[in-house]
Amino acid sequence: MFAGLPELGISNGEDLKETLTNCTEPLKAIDQFQAENGILLPTLQSALPFLDLHGTPRLEFHQSVFDELRDKLMERVATIAEGKEEDRYVKLEELLEKSFPLVKMPSIQPVVMQVLKHLPKVPEKKLKQVMADKELYKVCSVEVKRQIWQDNQALFGDEVSPLLKQYIVEKEAALFSSDLSILHNFFSPSPKTRRQGEVVLKLTQMIGKNVKLYDMVLQFLRTLFLRTRNVHYCTLRAELLMSLHDLDISEICSVDPCHKFSWCLDACIREKFVDAKRARELQGFLDGVKKGQEQVLGDLSMILCDPFACNTLVLSTVRNIQELLSQDALPRDSPELLLLLRMLSLGQGAWDMIDSQVFKEPRMAGLVHHQDLEVVTRFLPAMMSIVVDDYTFTVEQKLPSEEKTSLTYPTTLPETFSRYILENRVACEIGLYYALHIAKLRNKNALQRLLPGLVDTYNDMAFGDIFLHLLTGHLTLLSDEFGSEEFCTAVFDNFLLTSFSSKENVHRHSLRLLNHLHQKVLASYLETLMKTLEPPKQSSDSVKELYTLLKEKLEASKKSPPEPEEAPSLDLGLHPVTVPPTPSTPTPPV
Repeated sequence: MFAGLPELGISNGEDLKETLTNCTEPLKAIDQFQAENGILLPTLQSALPFLDLHGTPRLEFHQSVFDELRDKLMERVATIAEGKEEDRYVKLEELLEKSFPLVKMPSIQPVVMQVLKHLPKVPEKKLKQVMADKELYKVCSVEVKRQIWQDNQALFGDEVSPLLKQYIVEKEAALFSSDLSILHNFFSPSPKTRRQGEVVLKLTQMIGKNVKLYDMVLQFLRTLFLRTRNVHYCTLRAELLMSLHDLDISEICSVDPCHKFSWCLDACIREKFVDAKRARELQGFLDGVKKGQEQVLGDLSMILCDPFACNTLVLSTVRNIQELLSQDALPRDSPELLLLLRMLSLGQGAWDMIDSQVFKEPRMAGLVHHQDLEVVTRFLPAMMSIVVDDYTFTVEQKLPSEEKTSLTYPTTLPETFSRYILENRVACEIGLYYALHIAKLRNKNALQRLLPGLVDTYNDMAFGDIFLHLLTGHLTLLSDEFGSEEFCTAVFDNFLLTSFSSKENVHRHSLRLLNHLHQKVLASYLETLMKTLEPPKQSSDSVKELYTLLKEKLEASKKSPPEPEEAPSLDLGLHPVTVPPTPSTPTPPV
């Protein structure tokens, strides 16, 4: 406990023991030991007997003086470090030399740690001693740990790894949330709110102003993204940079070439829309990538691969297409639309670019990449033809009976549309968000036509957690339609159930949906569904728990009939939403 005192020429318990063992007069020896090792203040000696009269033990007195002096010393260390004197760090290093031998002494340790904390460059020998001792490493401040980590990537990786795992677990839990809603979903929290998450705050604190540590974290994120293809690592990459931006850490922001691009994109994500002014800024950043600096495209693509960025870009694309429709304009003539597709293409290609280390952008302007040009000239017109079919049918229904033809609602999709959502990832992303858009408009006919066509999509994107999370939330707007077998068949038999047995996440999302609106589903159909969705033995606990919960809800509802629900429109709160078409005004789904 008193290790290190002899090195400083101060007696400890062992010295007292030796003195008492070898002396002939113990009381005199104790007096002498106290005189030599007590507080060397002449005026104090006459005052000490008064404390004895009050029954105050000498230990208690010395301890209180010690605590007071220690606190004053720690304050003084902070004052010296914050001062402007040129030799301030020399003073602290001298104090460190004197105090470090006592670092294992609990009462002195805080002083040593305070000195270490305020030294911008701790002597390497001392750092190695702290690193080698688990107890010391555990109690030293993050400022000291940063100096250790910057030269020990493996140790830093051990510290960061649990946080990265926690982040992914939290994101995936949010996608499987039991709360199904169009208003409160995965993309609802603002960027600033997300940056207040525990993991982002901890990582930001661990990095501080240290560029080397920041680069290490980015390297971990790239490696994990390559290894797992998990896009949430892209979100963390963007959140981390913007968290440092919020704290004005210019030491890092000024050297990250993606900073201004991320800052601008972050504002778009906050608004869930890319306006014309910001579009020009973003285009300026992309066009400004100079020859020899193409590697920055790898980081920009990762930032654009963030699901929150992707969500904003596709929502803006759908909105842009609506505006083009109303203006009778062609997609190829819209620079804003071409830029959105260019950024989507760059984001969707992030994994391939980082994996191949070939930093080339598929150009959407000038020398346009052939496949992306076809998204504009072939795929979007095919998607618009679906809109026209829907509009034609709606108008036809409004005609007087003598003018009506025997027009039925189309059930198949244009071959070009189906081919592009299977072969082109940008087209697929737009197609999926178009499905969400028509669900938001409560357009049952268009959705029944579209959902079966989403079974075969690029890289099975339609069965990814992000799309299924959004789709299940949007389907709550059509909850009353689940009373019809035709609609249930379109959603379940023709879409979800085509892959639930091979993809457990689809099984989970199907059960999430049923847990939310089982009371609306046609009873006979629900009975069959329950048999189909019963989890096999090898299913995960989360699937089994959801199924059990659903069974319990069904048994409870048999015993007590459900209370009548309020009108679905009230689910939307006071937020502005697109109103479903009224009989007098036929509205196309885009």
